[in-house]
Amino acid sequence: MKKHILASILIVAASLSACDNFLELNPEHQISNNSFYQNQNDFERALLGAYSSFRGLYSGSAILYAAELRTDNAEIHWTSPSTDEMQFEQNALTSTNGTVRGIWNTCLRTISRCNTILNRIENIEFDEQAKNKIIGETKFLRAFSYFYMVQLFGEVPVTAAEFSSPEQIAEADLTRKPIETVYQVIVDDLTSAESLLPSTLNGDKTRASIGTVKTLLGKVYLTQGNFDASAAKLSEVITAGQYRLHADYGALFSEGNNNLEESILEIQYLRGRDLGNNYSALFTPAITSMAIFPNNLQGSGRITPSLNLFNAYEEGDGRKEVSVKDSVPLINGNKTYARYAMKFVDWDAVATSDGAITFTVLRYADVLLMYAEALNGLDRTDDALAEINKVRDRVGLGDLDGLDKQTCAQAVENERRVEFAFEGHRWFDLLRSGHTREVVNAYYAGKNQNFSVEEYELLFPIPLAEIELNDDLTQNEDY
Repeated sequence: MKKHILASILIVAASLSACDNFLELNPEHQISNNSFYQNQNDFERALLGAYSSFRGLYSGSAILYAAELRTDNAEIHWTSPSTDEMQFEQNALTSTNGTVRGIWNTCLRTISRCNTILNRIENIEFDEQAKNKIIGETKFLRAFSYFYMVQLFGEVPVTAAEFSSPEQIAEADLTRKPIETVYQVIVDDLTSAESLLPSTLNGDKTRASIGTVKTLLGKVYLTQGNFDASAAKLSEVITAGQYRLHADYGALFSEGNNNLEESILEIQYLRGRDLGNNYSALFTPAITSMAIFPNNLQGSGRITPSLNLFNAYEEGDGRKEVSVKDSVPLINGNKTYARYAMKFVDWDAVATSDGAITFTVLRYADVLLMYAEALNGLDRTDDALAEINKVRDRVGLGDLDGLDKQTCAQAVENERRVEFAFEGHRWFDLLRSGHTREVVNAYYAGKNQNFSVEEYELLFPIPLAEIELNDDLTQNEDY
């Protein structure tokens, strides 16, 4: 039955590029007979297809459901949420959850597209520097996709196979590999990418540059608990001087935020032609009479700030006023209480599912706070505090000093929560700290809810549909 797995991967050529003529290509299993991959331009277009797949994790908001709605940061304020959405809010995921399957397939689709490029590119002659750059970016995307998968699902298939024909799928080894093996593949891909990409900063932040690769590699090492390697790699990003904190925190999430000096990797959007994002709907209230958008549009209330998050900001923290609000103006001139997030909301959108604000996947503040986390793990707590204070200084907060290792670790966790709220970091930060169950279960208890996160629920279930299609796949324990 394996030949049926990921059938959607067989119809991927149509979205390999935004170019109209490229949208008329033949199905990928015909392209794979070396009729398409003939020159540098073909591989550049194929690489855009891999970026397009990876973008789906954010454009479809799957990562925000996984990393925000499952935590103490967010909750649903809508009268008719889907079963899938409620499972995320309650941390009660099942193997039939559509968003879970979407993440699985999106990651593997990206990996498949990357494999197609890497399996073919060495056989085609063109400029070596351009070829190395394509290979480096491709390996970065494959590594990032595996990184999401291993954090969310644990053991996952690792393959260099292409999924462009039923025969290739049937022949591929799609058994789940040990977590250590998956991480080694990730590190190998990123280390290779680092050696292939030019040292100069890529001005287009939608594409990976060497700083992007080093940042992700530092995050991977940190997730593994390898503080030495993480600190060393993140230090390289800092000392290169290619990025810096943007003075205006709010400008990071509003119109005109493309390619800012703080951005390390971003996803840009355009209104119209299905190229916008849906954050304006997700993050804002489902109130028909509110007056915060043109034509008095309403949001959906699917991922809104919790009261717990509201109270997590220190007094005087300049991030709060540009990140969350709890007062909604109405068309009758009055106001009503409702919490909503401000980040990445397109206040000029004529449709709340068609926003044009760029989403930042990785940014320099993340580097500084990860570096602080790694330094503290190395018992260099005073040095760690110096990095935390750089982030705090920007938003008008006083410096932290005199903390011991344990309180510094908590300070990093607290700082990351308010710095990156609604940016898709919280669940992964909690996993890395080992505090997920403690924090989220206390959050539920504080709301008098009978939900909880059990140990086995720290991982997603493997999608049942994929297990039924692939005899090689096994389910995570207790699902």
